[in-house]
Amino acid sequence: MDSRTSEAAVRTPLRGTATDALKIVVVGGFGVGKTTLVGAVSEIRPLSTEEIMTQAGAKVDDIGKVRSKSTTTVAFDFGRITINAETVLYLFGAPGQERFWFLWDQLFAGSLGAVVMVDTRRLEDSWYAIDRLEHHGMPFVVAVNRFDGMRQPGLEQVREALNLPGDIPMVDCDARLRASGKLVLITLVRHLTRLSETPK
Repeated sequence: MDSRTSEAAVRTPLRGTATDALKIVVVGGFGVGKTTLVGAVSEIRPLSTEEIMTQAGAKVDDIGKVRSKSTTTVAFDFGRITINAETVLYLFGAPGQERFWFLWDQLFAGSLGAVVMVDTRRLEDSWYAIDRLEHHGMPFVVAVNRFDGMRQPGLEQVREALNLPGDIPMVDCDARLRASGKLVLITLVRHLTRLSETPK
């Protein structure tokens, strides 16, 4: 777990008053920061299905632009955030490699919305996630994971490159930081609230 994650967070029990559970998914390309985001914001020790990458996987996983990555998610990541006394938010991080995409439809089931994590070095890796969410009619926001010391395009340039309409919220983030990850989730919850209040 990242040292910046509060130790108290790993021991937070589920409140006995909790009656409502909301589910969201975090999707995106391989190595974009999904596991990191879930781990940073979760108030419990996150469940992670990361495994050590091996030479056998090198033939199917393109690690050219994420050479420092040594583990990979093979099922999903899971975390939890308490919103208030009655409501909790469950986070499911989807695996990014193409060979595990078959799991995405199961993770989407029952989800209210999604976060698409984007790495500006590999914008094309985001297209599948966006296509699947649009296919399912699931609301989503886009979180651009900013990396240290890199000159990167602005949000509107990313929006244009991904051909996203103006009503889809976008936000900069650093997936390693709890406060930044919480802002991403707040952006999604606000987006979902606006959609629910919009006349059909």
